[in-house]
Amino acid sequence: MLFLRWIAKSVMLIRRIWRRLKMILFKSVFGKHGRYFNYDPDSFYSYENIEVGDYVTIGAGAVFLAAKSKIIIGNKVMFGPNVTIVGGSHNTSVIGKFMYDVYEKRAEDDLGVIFEDDIWVGSGAIILKGVRVGRGSIIAAGSVVTKDVLPYTLVGGTPAKIIALRFNDIETIQKHDSSLYPKDKWLSHETLQDLSDIARRK
Repeated sequence: MLFLRWIAKSVMLIRRIWRRLKMILFKSVFGKHGRYFNYDPDSFYSYENIEVGDYVTIGAGAVFLAAKSKIIIGNKVMFGPNVTIVGGSHNTSVIGKFMYDVYEKRAEDDLGVIFEDDIWVGSGAIILKGVRVGRGSIIAAGSVVTKDVLPYTLVGGTPAKIIALRFNDIETIQKHDSSLYPKDKWLSHETLQDLSDIARRK
């Protein structure tokens, strides 16, 4: 029994070392990556079309697809396991052809996905083409995101809708935001007004 335990621990150690080596090797294939980028090297990525900032973690089972567009990820973004990002879709508008046989794309068929800073994406979430995820936001596990996510909001469901603000009031959001970003990058008046409207409705 002790011998089997020793073998199991040895295999686990070898697997961890091999995984770390693949992570280091495959980083060079990404379109761009920053410091402290941790990801599952056995997941599926459109490497060249993905740009990653600093302090980004991508959980196991990720599928990040952007064949003719880009996935841009800011700083300090966390993805749980089994997150899917699809930066494109099929052209379904051609008459007289099976969708499978249509290779021509319209401009709206291949739109990228942008994640700003300080975002947490829960396990199993799906984010579709053309979406911009605002900074400080949270996407609940299992959500399907089809529209832009406002900064500092919690969204969830299928399709994802705003559940709540991340902080209790606009003053707290402003305080948090101004402590992290220089003045020229603070949230715009229009965005703060949108968040205020959400706070009133909730």
